[in-house]
Amino acid sequence: MISKFGALLLLCTTLSLLARAQPTWTFAVSGDSRNCGDIVMPAIAAGARHDQAAFYWHLGDLRAIYTFDQDFKQLATASGAPLLIIDYENRAWDDFIQNQIVPFGDMPFFLGIGNHETIPPKTRPEFTIQFADWLDTPELQKQRLKDDPKDHRLHTYYHWQRTGVDFINLDNASIDQFDANQMAWFAGVLKADTGNPSIHTIVVGMHEALPDSISKSHSMSESAQGEATGRAIYQQLIAAQNNAHKNVYVLASHSHFFMEGIFNTDYWRTNGGVLPGWIVGTAGAVRYALPPNAGDAKTARTNVYGYLLGTVHPGGAIDFSFHQLDEKDVPPEVVSRFGQPLLHDCFIANRQ
Repeated sequence: MISKFGALLLLCTTLSLLARAQPTWTFAVSGDSRNCGDIVMPAIAAGARHDQAAFYWHLGDLRAIYTFDQDFKQLATASGAPLLIIDYENRAWDDFIQNQIVPFGDMPFFLGIGNHETIPPKTRPEFTIQFADWLDTPELQKQRLKDDPKDHRLHTYYHWQRTGVDFINLDNASIDQFDANQMAWFAGVLKADTGNPSIHTIVVGMHEALPDSISKSHSMSESAQGEATGRAIYQQLIAAQNNAHKNVYVLASHSHFFMEGIFNTDYWRTNGGVLPGWIVGTAGAVRYALPPNAGDAKTARTNVYGYLLGTVHPGGAIDFSFHQLDEKDVPPEVVSRFGQPLLHDCFIANRQ
């Protein structure tokens, strides 16, 4: 008769063998597609398809909202008709769906929420209604009801699992986040992950980077609530990595540049340790200057567009590489629609 220890050892061995048998696969991530996103996102879609990505994950900031996006204005004023801000605000998210989601075709598209989705007159409830089709896909609904059979409401935070990897999308799109409900939900998800031997890897994505990163001045460190709750989330992830021996990776956008190694700071070196972290706010938004301490990052690049490609290996380790896009990568039909002058301006200008 097999003892409990023997049964557990057999289960772990079986899971390990199954993990090794799984093929390598990829997924694509980026965020911040306002301004020139209608031009850049179709190029990201083409790149993700070329890389055979299993899905694309958008980390929020879809349209500017506080002013006209250059790409939207180009199409709306082509006939010579005046463009009113109220017309733009009413049509901006439909424009995002048509010009930035549709190009991905049947590739699953996971959608995060950014701070520009909460700029008045836009609100989180309106976002939930507008993008319900993407917040309640069969995959997300199945996972939500598996976690809690009574949870029939849509959320801007959610997670999904594939081949031993738990992907967790968080909502820090306003200064009241993370709120108590989201913190409790995250703690429950992480507890389940750390106690589940079939989950090898945890990938957490959000709009603003967690506090005390190299991009501290443009992150959750900007509010007291964000700093306190963001630090708590970070410490829970450190525990998942160090105590439960899970692979942990943290992704964000909000800062409009690419950076790898964002948590290599004095604060985290002396308060738990440095988690693998990336910023990839490179999907079309106006590009920002790098912060003064960008040299502490493993890699830091600005004035670029592109996406982060994650390659998941058997056993759960993930390699990340940044795929930069150039003007030539924009599909011809997009160039024809928006015109060569705007295309060139988006790549040469559109920067601080």
